[in-house]
Order: sequence, then structure tokens, then C-alpha cells
Amino acid sequence: MDDLELADWRERVARLYLSDVDLAGFRAGRDDLFATHPQSPIPPAERQGFPGVRYYPPNPDAVVQAPLRPASGELRVDTGGPDGVVAYRRIAVAETPWGPLTLWWIEAYGGGLFVPLRDATCGSETYGGGRYLTDTVKGTFGRGVELLHGDRVRLDANYLYNPSCAYDDRWACPLAPPENRVDVPLRAGELAYHG
Repeated sequence: MDDLELADWRERVARLYLSDVDLAGFRAGRDDLFATHPQSPIPPAERQGFPGVRYYPPNPDAVVQAPLRPASGELRVDTGGPDGVVAYRRIAVAETPWGPLTLWWIEAYGGGLFVPLRDATCGSETYGGGRYLTDTVKGTFGRGVELLHGDRVRLDANYLYNPSCAYDDRWACPLAPPENRVDVPLRAGELAYHG
């Protein structure tokens, strides 16, 4: 039944990301999933009375449009778990005010867009390994990363979120590679989890 619960989790996450709720409604819906769903990354013992994820206040300066330039090459990550080695292909680099960010394509069955990043808040205010703007394999479509016409992308750092391994060691997560590390603090999105 775990597989069916995981499929349900992914469907609910995708529906939330594709819904028309505002940022506050999105965060409330996400908190509800984290508190109640059997596939929540929050450890089961911490779900009872879960107060919700901690976030920075909404930050309008964390929303940018950036030009894209083509990129090539591959990154291979050994997950150390049942996924084995996962290949990621560079598809573009967004020239953001924060610094260049590579957009990755997951080279597994079904593929998916993946944008991890590590900024100057990581390790002090936010999860030390970095956060994600999107991982479409997990259903996070359209809020953190929105592809625009004309080789541009809209990035909304208010939707930066922690990978599952930030909540519980039972999860293995790919972290931001060196080329997706920026020197500026992005005070937007999810803060470090203190369970």
C-alpha cells in the first residue's frame, strides 16, 4: 500500500501546485499535507500537533524573469539508495540577478525538470544542503519555475522548498551542485525545519 500512498501524495502535490490558490493558500495546503498524509516527509512521531512549515514572509523581490541560454553536459549523482546513479542533463542556464542557475532534466523514465539551489542562507537560516525551486518528478509544476516564451523563465523564490531529507534521514536527496550555488541570501520560501 505504500506505493499507492506515494502515488496519492504525488497527485495531491501536483494538484496543489497547479491550483489557483494564492501563496498563503498554497502554504496552508502544503502544511495540511505534511501534517496528515502517510507519505509526509515529517517523521510520524512529529505529525501530531505539527505547527506547519516555517517560511520567510512573502517577498515580491524574490520573483524575477531571466533570459535562458542553452547548456549541455551531464551530472551523475549516486543516491546511495535504490535509485542508484541518477543522470541529470543540463538544458539551460538562467541568468538571474542572484547569479546563473542551471535548469536540469532528469534522465530517468518520464524525465522531469529539476532546479536545486544553494544560497547564502543555507546552513544558518535554511537547510544546509540547499532547497529546490522545482522537481517536476515530484509534481512541483509551475510555481517556482515557469517557462515563458522567447527563451525566458520566471523564477519565484517564494516557492523554494526543502528536500525531504531536510525533515528525516530516511530520505536521500540530490543536493545543489556547485554551479547552482549563489553567493546572495535568498530570504524567501521555506526556512530550516526544526522538528
